[in-house]
Amino acid sequence: MEPNTATAKTKKYSYDYEQYEDGGKSVRTMVDDILSDPAFPSLEGIIIGDWGNTWDDGCQGILDGIVAHAKEFSHITSLFIGDMDSEECEVSWIMQGDYSKLWAAMPQLKELTIKGSTDLSLGQICHEGLESLTIICGGLPADVIHEIQEAKLPNLKKLLLYIGVEDYGFDGDAATITSLLAQSDFPKLEYLGITDSEIQDELTEAVLDSKYMGRLHTLDLSNGTLSDKGGQALLEKLPAYPNIRKLDLHYNYLSQEMAGKLGQMGMDVDVSERNQPSKYNGRFYMDAMLTE
Repeated sequence: MEPNTATAKTKKYSYDYEQYEDGGKSVRTMVDDILSDPAFPSLEGIIIGDWGNTWDDGCQGILDGIVAHAKEFSHITSLFIGDMDSEECEVSWIMQGDYSKLWAAMPQLKELTIKGSTDLSLGQICHEGLESLTIICGGLPADVIHEIQEAKLPNLKKLLLYIGVEDYGFDGDAATITSLLAQSDFPKLEYLGITDSEIQDELTEAVLDSKYMGRLHTLDLSNGTLSDKGGQALLEKLPAYPNIRKLDLHYNYLSQEMAGKLGQMGMDVDVSERNQPSKYNGRFYMDAMLTE
C-alpha cells in the first residue's frame, strides 16, 4: 500500500506491481485494506490509485465496497478514484465503473474526482452536498456528459471536465457542450472548466455564450487547441463579465501577440505552455494535452 502522499487528512491508497502480481492484492482487496488502516478513521479524503491490472479490472469492486460499507466511509468528504500516471496505466486504459449507487451512499461527499472514462457511468446524479466534480480523461463520452447535464447538484461550485478527443472516447461535438451548459442547472457554479479538447475554439464560443458566464470567478479553457480564433472571442466577450477573476488558458496554440493581449485583460490570466502546430503532408495539426 502506497504511503500517504497528500495532506495529513488525505491519504492515497494504491498497489505496486509486486503487490498485485505476487502479493494477492487487487481491486477486490482495496476496500478491506483501507478499512483496516489505523489512519483511516481520522481521514477526510482518500485518493485511490492503481488497484492492480487497472486496464482489465475496473474499479467496480471498490465502488461496491464503499457502498456496502457506507457507514464506515461516512467521514470521507473527498474522493478521487483513478489517480495514476501513464507509467502505471494510460488514462485511456483505466477501466472505470458505475457510480450510480455512490450518490445516496455518501451524502456527506463534497468533492469527487474521477480519472479515466472507459466504462464510466454516473447514473442519475442527485446529491445535495457535492461542491466539486472533476473528470480527467482523454475522451468523455456524450452519454456521460448527458448524465451531468441532467444532474441535480444544487450546491455544485466547481465543474471541471476534460473533453478529450474522438479517438479516445469523445463522441460529441460543440452542440453537446452547448446543450450541457444550456440544460444543466447548477445555481452556485463558480468554477467552470471545459478543457483538453481538439475543438477548443468552438467550445470556447459555447462557454462564452452560456448562462453561467455571469456567475463564475474562474474560467478554465486549458489543455486544448485554443488558437487565436478562440483568443479573439475571449478578448471581445470577457470584458462584459468583470466577475471572472481567473482565466486559465495554459497549454494552448495562441500566437505570442494574442497571448500578450489576453495577459493584459486585467484579471489573473495563465497563457503558459504555448505550442506550435505540427505539419505533416502539407497539413497543420494541433493536439489536446491529454488523449491516450
